[in-house]
Amino acid sequence: MDAEIISVGTEIVLGQIVNTNAAYLAKKLTQLDLPATYQTTVDDQPQRLERVINHALTRAQLVFVCGGLGPTADDITMPTVARTLGVDLQTDNQHWNWIQQTFKQRQIKMEPDNIRQAQYLKGGTPLKNPVGLALGCWDEINGKIVVVLPGPPAEFQAMVEESLIPKLKEHFQTGKQITSRTLNFLGRPESQLMSEIQEATQNETGISITSYVQPTAIQVRLTVRDLPKKEATTKINRVQKSILAFEKPYFFGVGDDLTLANVVVELLKEKNWKLTAAESLTGGMFQSTICSVPGASNIFDGGFVTYAASAKEELLGIPNGLIDRYGVVSSETAAAMAEGCRQKLNTKIGIGFTGVAGPDALENHPAGTVWVGLAIEGQPTKTVQLHLASYIGRQAIRTLSVQYGLQMIYRELKK
Repeated sequence: MDAEIISVGTEIVLGQIVNTNAAYLAKKLTQLDLPATYQTTVDDQPQRLERVINHALTRAQLVFVCGGLGPTADDITMPTVARTLGVDLQTDNQHWNWIQQTFKQRQIKMEPDNIRQAQYLKGGTPLKNPVGLALGCWDEINGKIVVVLPGPPAEFQAMVEESLIPKLKEHFQTGKQITSRTLNFLGRPESQLMSEIQEATQNETGISITSYVQPTAIQVRLTVRDLPKKEATTKINRVQKSILAFEKPYFFGVGDDLTLANVVVELLKEKNWKLTAAESLTGGMFQSTICSVPGASNIFDGGFVTYAASAKEELLGIPNGLIDRYGVVSSETAAAMAEGCRQKLNTKIGIGFTGVAGPDALENHPAGTVWVGLAIEGQPTKTVQLHLASYIGRQAIRTLSVQYGLQMIYRELKK
């Protein structure tokens, strides 16, 4: 089964927005064992879109056309798909009445073209939009399936989750069982991680092991097809155990949407411990990451952003002369930051970040040189030096510094 994702939008072609929809849908299709082997992007030009759809139908059995379902002149997707397939458009009267009532309730003037958002391919099946106005559509024609989806990411994702995926499962997976699990790792290059996993699982058959690099982790998906759920789960459990015999220090949990921040916050809540931080190169990113997790207020009261050396001394109580003696980018400064913030806010854990985000060097240290200090009440303070690649850029260095700090905390919490 070949699938193709067609993304429609001049703003995507021009690079004015990032096409997150294609990545989101491709991931969901992979989980359903319906990988999108082709992806195409085209602007809001009907003739070009028609050519792209016709070409997709020559090489894919399942074609997704995403974006361009609004009421404006450049929203050409639904009529263009209809013309390409040789079908008419029809109006879902119930949905059209709902749109009209919505405009009336909001006291917004309705334009005649708003009716386009209630239209779909004649003979097809409308797909409900849980958070927007425009319908999607599922149409089967000449042995092929064409699916039309909206462009705004919130609408797109809601329609995929609530309207599309159940239909895909019903249509393609009758009698077929797919069992999968996603393992999350941090601290290993992908090539090394997968090489070690291959060695650990070389005697296993009937299981697919694939990797996906995320900004904050490497996800490894274990997939078993065409086995009863219980038998497949037993196989996945066995393979996971073999993998973690090699990679446990770098593993932090199971789940597609799992983040290390979520795991750390939950573990801190279980222990009833509080956390604080003092940040230099990360500029508050660690604290922001913690606060993005629901329930963070249970384990985090506040922290410090101490970019300048003087701020480190004045706000954290770092002894005079320590930074002059050892430098800002040092184990000693990272340890003093961790200890200082922990003592100032009287928390169980304090973490400090100092280093060089780049692009320029600092104190003869190249970009990517980072020290992380971890102070836990009643324990000796620990520090770790990171040597991150300068070529990944300033923002990625800061992001990874936060993740490695979270990993330090996670490892201590799991002891």
